[in-house]
Amino acid sequence: MSHVADSRPLRIALVGFGTVGRWVARTVITRSGALEEHHCGPFSFVGIGNARDGYVHDADGLDVARALELAKAAAPLTELAREHWPTAADGLRATEADVLIEATASGAETGQPGLTHIREALERGVAVVTSNKWPVALAGVELTGLARAGRTAFRAESTVMSGTPVLSTLRDGLAGGLPIGIRGVLNATANFILTGIANGRSYDAALAEAQRIGLAERDPSADVDGHDSVAKLMILSALVFGRQLRVDQVDRRGISSLSDEELAAARTGAIREVATLEFTEPEAGGEARARVAPTVVQPGDRLATATGTENVLVCRADPIGELTILGPGAGVRLAGQGVLSDLLAVARFR
Repeated sequence: MSHVADSRPLRIALVGFGTVGRWVARTVITRSGALEEHHCGPFSFVGIGNARDGYVHDADGLDVARALELAKAAAPLTELAREHWPTAADGLRATEADVLIEATASGAETGQPGLTHIREALERGVAVVTSNKWPVALAGVELTGLARAGRTAFRAESTVMSGTPVLSTLRDGLAGGLPIGIRGVLNATANFILTGIANGRSYDAALAEAQRIGLAERDPSADVDGHDSVAKLMILSALVFGRQLRVDQVDRRGISSLSDEELAAARTGAIREVATLEFTEPEAGGEARARVAPTVVQPGDRLATATGTENVLVCRADPIGELTILGPGAGVRLAGQGVLSDLLAVARFR
């Protein structure tokens, strides 16, 4: 039996109309009937923004199918609506929405432009759902505080382990519990390469295969030098433990610097890029001990179960003990699913 808390359309502003943003938009319109029946609809996309075209808006709802056609043809979104602003930030300030989906690609140094978009929405009491890692990594505690002050939602499921429900499990499912520490394999590309080495490939051949299938970028440094796992560890610290970390507080060494001894261990399947986080005092107090590095794992270690593009996270929490979450860690559909699940959570409880 569905529960409809509000019959008005949920007004969605979508900023970032790349592969993830388009997947979410397409899924919402193609599955609108089922989503509305079971997850509190209806939904209306009132604004869409991207870096090239700025921000288009229609308070009565944009034609999303037409927007997807324009994007596929690399045509400007400005054909969609009369209301247009040169940047998404300008459009968000001038218009209204119930929830912002922020799916841009933002830099590791500043988290921009996504951080500005998210702050703008939360300061106005607009719920935010994001797949954008670095704004959350750099300012997750601040953004959570803004959401709390505005009595609205801030959700970022797909920023860690893509669509595998990690943050919702640790934040909602463990509500009232006390997280103590985490260990995880958080980068799908690095794990794919290490699995390739275990299967007889050289490092270079495994990396080339990851690039060929679109798993790794032409410049793979974010994945193979550990930066992506650092961001995810920072997100977990901010959103699960309530403790903001700086990038320089995380010791980092990626798989691009494997020693001869580590390469030999990788050929036996014993190496994972492991992210760890713990604190010297209870309730995330004291000194933070955060690290990302290639690490030997024993056959019985739960981190050893992750192969290929799988990710795994082990969280120690009181009174539960150890909780293990294993699932796929990469892919547009998976990232989109994480965004969609957050959007539906916002819709149910608005």
